[in-house]
Amino acid sequence: MNIGSKNKKRVVLPSRPELPTVGQILEDINKAAPDDPVFSILEKTEQESTRPADSEAALRFQQCRRYLELNRGLEEAQGRLQTQREELQAAGEQLDRAVEEVKGQVL
Repeated sequence: MNIGSKNKKRVVLPSRPELPTVGQILEDINKAAPDDPVFSILEKTEQESTRPADSEAALRFQQCRRYLELNRGLEEAQGRLQTQREELQAAGEQLDRAVEEVKGQVL
């Protein structure tokens, strides 16, 4: 008797929103406050950059590119943390089994 498969209702997801236009993206960037965390991080890292930006558009491009690099680094760190979490969980389960084994020997 398979109860779960016939009683599930199919969930209708809303359609994917339209992608923003280049104009909308530029408008969002221009409206961002100077103390926006993304730009404050980028300003710190720009000092290490060897290529100066010639225009406002080039500066924004460099900021966006650096943001994407930082985001990629965060995704990689997330993957490493997930692996480490799984390893710790396995070690904890092994430790629990060893403790139960020792408790069984004592009794």
